[in-house]
Amino acid sequence: MATLSVKPSPRFRLPDWHTNSYLLSTNAERQRDASHQIRQEARVLCNETNNQTIWDEHDNRTRLAERIDTVNRWKEMLDKCLTDLDAEIDALTQAGSQGRMKESAEQNLQAKNLPLDVAIECLTLRESRRDIDVVKDLVEEELHKEVEVTEATKKALQQKISQAFEKLCLLQEVRQQLNSDHRGKMETLDIDRGCFSLNLKSPNISLKINPTRVPNGSTTLQQWDDCSQFNKNQAEAEMKGAIELREAIALTIAKTNNELEAQRVATEFAFRKRLWEMEKVYSELKWQEKNTLEEIAELQEDIRHLEEDLRRKLQNLKLCHTRLETRTYRPNVELCRDQAQYGLTEEVHQLEATTAALKQKLAQAQDALDALYQHLARLQADIACKANSMLLDTKCMDTRRKLTTPAEKFVPEVDTFTRTTNRTLSPLKTCQLELT
Repeated sequence: MATLSVKPSPRFRLPDWHTNSYLLSTNAERQRDASHQIRQEARVLCNETNNQTIWDEHDNRTRLAERIDTVNRWKEMLDKCLTDLDAEIDALTQAGSQGRMKESAEQNLQAKNLPLDVAIECLTLRESRRDIDVVKDLVEEELHKEVEVTEATKKALQQKISQAFEKLCLLQEVRQQLNSDHRGKMETLDIDRGCFSLNLKSPNISLKINPTRVPNGSTTLQQWDDCSQFNKNQAEAEMKGAIELREAIALTIAKTNNELEAQRVATEFAFRKRLWEMEKVYSELKWQEKNTLEEIAELQEDIRHLEEDLRRKLQNLKLCHTRLETRTYRPNVELCRDQAQYGLTEEVHQLEATTAALKQKLAQAQDALDALYQHLARLQADIACKANSMLLDTKCMDTRRKLTTPAEKFVPEVDTFTRTTNRTLSPLKTCQLELT
């Protein structure tokens, strides 16, 4: 006989079933209401956040653009400052048509060696003067003054060159700071322009770890602006100082050149005046030598006449002595003192007095002749000294032509060692060379 199989599970009542259906329906409606509310709030939130995000992104793009403009303006100012700084460094360093002063000062300093060498060479040459001509004259004073002026100008130029070197170091240091700031601005512009070009569709955007951190070494906007302004102000101050230094160097170069030129003119005037004085004295001494030689010749002729007179008087005295001696041999009473005897005796006395006077005058003439020869020797020695001094000063004047004649065109007119001349000389100069 068949049996009924019954599922072993609890049985619910019908009200429970209705209650369960009601609860499911009610909960579904409540969940849908909650979901609808959430959806509405989400839509409102999305609209609000989207607008906020759009405006935030717009504001930040604007800030980036403004920041790019600010940095770019600073970069352009630094560009101009660097250009001006390079021009100032170039103007201070090299020599050229625009007055590049450091090299110009160095060239002027080097050029001052020539007048110093010339002045020392002239002083050395004049040390070869002899005897009374070794005198501390105006020429020597002017030459010593020329040495002092040249050394003072070299010292002044060297001081300006040192100042220019120090200023160049400061300019290079400022340029390095400006260049570093400029490179920073360039890198910042590249970074900010890259950030400005990014958008939602850019392929290289991604989430980063802690992007809102403050990196070490960060500065405030005021510090950043102060740093750039400080670099710019420092560069401008150093350039102003460099311009003033260039003007001071140009003034020093002009002043030293004028001082040296004035001293050169004064020294050469002293040389010409001294040469005129020596030529005047030389001419006077030559005239005295000529007159002395003429006087010596006349005195020698007179001495010869005196000697001839003495010889004649001696013959006359011999004649008288012979007559007197011969008449002593007269015999006996014939040996009388007659008029002839008295006459011969008087003649002997007269001849002896005349001979004594002639001898005395001859001795005086010989002494005068010796004195004339001695003075002639002194005259000729002094003439030789004057000729030597004039030749030395002429050589100095020839050497000083180096100061006004280009080196490639300079040809000495008087040789330094042999003291010969390369041009036609006046008779006076020829005589000077013969005496030396």
